[in-house]
Amino acid sequence: MSEAWLRGGGAALVLTLHIQPGAKKTEIVGLHGEALKIRLAAPPVDGKANECLIAFLAQTLGIAKSGIELVSGASSRAKRVHIEGVDAETVRRKLSV
Repeated sequence: MSEAWLRGGGAALVLTLHIQPGAKKTEIVGLHGEALKIRLAAPPVDGKANECLIAFLAQTLGIAKSGIELVSGASSRAKRVHIEGVDAETVRRKLSV
């Protein structure tokens, strides 16, 4: 099964995300159009939400934070994230709700 929010294969995975900063807790909510929606407990101030997102993804996927790069959407709710160090099937399994 192919998810629209997960593109690429091998070492070149890109996630399309919709972020809701300032939530009560950090969690994966489900789909928002063709993006995976994630609520973040961090506020959207001084890059704290982006830092929280990278830390959350790294912990959830079991990879180093250095394996995650914010490609676009640094100041937007719509973000694209490049991930290295984990295969697509593992990402699907660990991030699907």
